[in-house]
Amino acid sequence: MQNIMAALDTFWEKASMYMNLPQITLTDVVEIFIITVLFYYMLVWIKNTRAWMLLKGILVILIFVGIAAVFQMNTIIWIAKNTLSVALIALVVIFQPEMRKALEGLGRKNFLASLFSIDFSKNDTGKFSDKTINELVKACYEMGKVKTGALIVVEDEIVLSEYERTGIAVDGILTSQLLINIFEKNTPLHDGAVIIRGDRVVSATCYLPLTDSLSISKDLGTRHRAAVGISEVSDSLTIVVSEENGKVSIAMGGELYRNVDAEFLKNKLAYIQRREKKVSKIELWKRRLKDVKESRQKVD
Repeated sequence: MQNIMAALDTFWEKASMYMNLPQITLTDVVEIFIITVLFYYMLVWIKNTRAWMLLKGILVILIFVGIAAVFQMNTIIWIAKNTLSVALIALVVIFQPEMRKALEGLGRKNFLASLFSIDFSKNDTGKFSDKTINELVKACYEMGKVKTGALIVVEDEIVLSEYERTGIAVDGILTSQLLINIFEKNTPLHDGAVIIRGDRVVSATCYLPLTDSLSISKDLGTRHRAAVGISEVSDSLTIVVSEENGKVSIAMGGELYRNVDAEFLKNKLAYIQRREKKVSKIELWKRRLKDVKESRQKVD
């Protein structure tokens, strides 16, 4: 092994001298690998929290500062330099819950096992099925007939784990009977929101952020404000069944669509179902390896 490492070092030294490359040692390679892994996990953490949406806003600001630097807008550059330290402290304060969760998760996780293992048996949850859409629509309008209030969040690409933790774990296959039983009046789970991930109800009695929008009608209650609030911080679709009049409304992208019919709700759910999910190259690589393994098993 020592001879191999010595030969590799000699080869790399000669190649560096021939191509006029900087001297790179094994320590440099390990350091690059560690930084790459940390950067990757940081991006995954940002993508799975509200930090992703905030990061896009920060990038827009940086673009404007870059334009100001190109055209030598000295006042804007001066403001950016003097607010940088304050902005860094503000980011730490804003992301304090997410950072605490990430550090706690890092302490519980077997880092080496998660880094080098590939779980081929894990099923891709993906989007929900047509049956889930039908069961969800059926439950909403059956609850509307008897004026049972409901608040249902259908998760899309942004993971709502921080809101899921505020409720009680259910982890059951979504059926209209299950949803109706959850929101039945005077039952333990009826108060709060239900979060749906794929074809499963993952959590009930969840707390959602309320919107600060002044455009919301004053005759709407907490459920509608919570539906709009969660749609402002995520790409989810939230369904509200009014307890006062039994009408069904949905919230998407900070917009509230009131008194929608079953066909409109189905179309919105189908839109989320068909919307392509952004998949990383590593995930595609895992899927290809899984397909190869399954094809070999079929041949055997």
